[in-house]
Amino acid sequence: MQRFTIPRDIYFGENSIEHLKTIKGTKAMLVIGSERLIADGTIPKIQGLLAEANIETSVFSGVESDPSVETVRKGAQALNEFNPDLIIGIGGGSPIDAAKAMWIFYEYPEFTFEEAAKPFNLPELRQKARFIAIPTTSGTGTEVTSFSVIADSETGVKYPIADYNITPDIAIVDTSLAQSMTKKLVANTGMDALTHAFEAYVSTVRNPITDALAMKSIEMTVENLVKSYNGNVEARNNMHISQCLAGMSFSNAILGIVHSMAHKTGKIFNIPHGCANAIYLSYVIEFNAKVAGEIYADIAKRLSLKGNTTEELVTSLVNLVKEFRNAMGMPSTLKEFGLSEEEFKRNLDEISKTAVADPCTGTNPREISVDEMKKLFEATYYGEKVDF
Repeated sequence: MQRFTIPRDIYFGENSIEHLKTIKGTKAMLVIGSERLIADGTIPKIQGLLAEANIETSVFSGVESDPSVETVRKGAQALNEFNPDLIIGIGGGSPIDAAKAMWIFYEYPEFTFEEAAKPFNLPELRQKARFIAIPTTSGTGTEVTSFSVIADSETGVKYPIADYNITPDIAIVDTSLAQSMTKKLVANTGMDALTHAFEAYVSTVRNPITDALAMKSIEMTVENLVKSYNGNVEARNNMHISQCLAGMSFSNAILGIVHSMAHKTGKIFNIPHGCANAIYLSYVIEFNAKVAGEIYADIAKRLSLKGNTTEELVTSLVNLVKEFRNAMGMPSTLKEFGLSEEEFKRNLDEISKTAVADPCTGTNPREISVDEMKKLFEATYYGEKVDF
């Protein structure tokens, strides 16, 4: 038996945020990153809509990129002081992920982070509050997923929390909120979305439902990402929907070693998550192709890429990823990103061990040893073809 879990309701499209006027509740805590969303009017608008529903609001701001355990604890304390029956994560992946983790400790103050980090180990939520997610960037898909990624600021390692309990009750994917993204953010989040869909499509626990969502997302991303990067409004709207499709897919099919590698190097090397995925994706496709070549070839065929053999089609898919990176001015290697060889070598053994141990490694189509992971990291640093 398999399971497929997504939010009970997803409201999407232009001005879908208006649904907040009909929400049932008494008090809502809004969790955001920087106060930019206050200055640009997004948060005041949301507060106004909630006021129409007679809901009192409070704002917790300051969630950093790669939210930390410390921030989650501060947020949980703020929740306990305000005692809301609604928690609303607003922004990119970081504030929404942080809000999910805060929710856990709001409902279960004695629960530990170590327990929360064990996959599918959370107690039953919704004892105190329901959860609403409103993304303003187009990449993480966290508004529809059962994941939250929190960073240990002492070690620099990211820990994905995975449990269907933290799948939001409602996702509001308002395309008008994605129009103010910078070009760099469009590139990073877009490549994150593409990686989500690719990894879900080749996952060892994929199924026809996740495949359908992943493939549609891939098609939409390939058609719209570069156009969105270049400022096309319709393409940016389409990317906001595409990343949501990818989120629903990977929340149920899980991911692979692109994310394992990104989780264990983002904080240590200060690489934005989507940028790390963009670098690693082409090399991981080459690595996985030994066992998943036919699946990658299927993606290439559906995209009408050139190739008569599996090998040719996989090569075309790898080249497509490289073309996206080039078109959006993204680095193709860790060295090109600016990481020094000395720092890379100093951390190589540790990131290889922790990446293999990451939960996402378990659903990668090809098993990988620590030694192979080291070789794969080296390929991504120096830009070498993966032929092992």
